[in-house]
Amino acid sequence: MESAQAVFDGLRPFLFYTALVLAVVVTMLGLSYFLGQRINRKYKNTPFESGIISVGSAQFRISVHFYLTAILFIIFDLEVVFLFAWAVAVREAGWPGFIEISVFIFILVVALFYLWRIGALDWRTQTQRRELKTMAGPGGVVNKKEFRL
Repeated sequence: MESAQAVFDGLRPFLFYTALVLAVVVTMLGLSYFLGQRINRKYKNTPFESGIISVGSAQFRISVHFYLTAILFIIFDLEVVFLFAWAVAVREAGWPGFIEISVFIFILVVALFYLWRIGALDWRTQTQRRELKTMAGPGGVVNKKEFRL
């Protein structure tokens, strides 16, 4: 019986915080519902961006390179966090820690080399690479006026 009371005493701050968060959320949603405007006009549900009514379709293709670059940045940025934690505790880690971080860095270098080899870091599409090969003159010089990225 005492252990259940101790568990409840330990959870009391968490339960209080959860109840407080739920109360704030319900209050904000309720106030926005009751105090919000209910005006229906002709153009209320039309897409509107920066004072300009949009023209054309919103369905267009975005290059995956932006997302891929962001994902790679996040992955390699997290590794820097691990390296920073190791650098803070380098004396306590000793030689075993140095060997572990060396293996870690080796795996990072292998992963980066793999990404480079498969072309994940190349922004050009297959068509652009093919056009670039056909435009290359003697010595590999490319006429940049004719080549578009």
